[in-house]
Amino acid sequence: MTTTRLLALRELNRALLERQLLLRRATLDAARAVEHLVGLQTQVPGTHYTALWSRLDGFDPDAFSRRFEAREFVRISLQRSTLHTVTARDCLALRPVLRPGHERPFRSAWGRRLTGVDLDRVAERARRLVEERPLTFQELGTLLGEEWPDADRQALAQVARHVLALGQVPPRGLWQRGGAARHTTAESWLGAAQAAETAPDGLVLRYLAAFGPASVKDAQTWSGLTGLREVFDRLLPRLDRFQDANGVELFDLPDAPRPAEDVPAPARFLPEYDNLLIGHADRSRVISEAARARTWAGNRAFPVFLADGTVRGLWGLDTDRRRTAATLTLTPFGPLTAAERDDLAAEGAKLLEFHAPGAVHDLRWE
Repeated sequence: MTTTRLLALRELNRALLERQLLLRRATLDAARAVEHLVGLQTQVPGTHYTALWSRLDGFDPDAFSRRFEAREFVRISLQRSTLHTVTARDCLALRPVLRPGHERPFRSAWGRRLTGVDLDRVAERARRLVEERPLTFQELGTLLGEEWPDADRQALAQVARHVLALGQVPPRGLWQRGGAARHTTAESWLGAAQAAETAPDGLVLRYLAAFGPASVKDAQTWSGLTGLREVFDRLLPRLDRFQDANGVELFDLPDAPRPAEDVPAPARFLPEYDNLLIGHADRSRVISEAARARTWAGNRAFPVFLADGTVRGLWGLDTDRRRTAATLTLTPFGPLTAAERDDLAAEGAKLLEFHAPGAVHDLRWE
């Protein structure tokens, strides 16, 4: 373990961009990239395509979609009880570790609506139903309501969401396709049992590899778990310690990359709820408070673009029904240099070609 060293904000920025594969596109296979990132938050179906396109050299969305349909990847509730795209292996390994982060919100949001209901019986009945055929939560709640007619049907369905490891099945999440949000258990879908390990030590090390240097509070915010201070204490002999400008203690893996603060950071387009923006309690390394207020509306996040490594505006893509015409609109939060505008325009042209190849493209500034 090395002595504590102060890290400037731009050093933290460049370290995060490097770990998140955003300083340059990586030549990794998609599965290796998704596992390195410990999953991609995909509250909005299909956002994993833009997230990976921005990170991987030569990313093929059709190939990824086929692999997703073949069950190599799964969309399932994980960190913070939110939907993530992960590999099948990580689905089975991570869900037991992150289960406490599902049980707490269930008790506070839904448990009071099911007073007197045997939740274990509800969960077991729900398991049998979704393993017979994938169901939407509305369908599941209706079927459970036949056995518990006096109970809140929405709350009954949420027992399954929070207690069982439920994955959303295709066509939801396939490239440029849609479908209802239907669910079945990960065990049934993947034909394998969840891992027995529930200790979060390995998860914390993987978090630091993808998001470090970071504080205990950062790790807890990202994971949705509590009580990680004792995990960091156990891991301390394997970690380096740092400090940010506010005196907050940060931890990192000794051999993790920490580029110099003057390393160039290219323009990048990120989807809603991208990992980069939700991996820390203190997100000042990538987004200012003023910018953050403009990237959310209630619980809804907007897609953003980066210039010089930080969030500098929003983007939106509109296509006609046949994808013969596509318009990319960029909304900066403030002035951009000529070089930044040129970089964003060049990257935006590639984004248009990715989402609407062969269409008539238009890039507009608001």
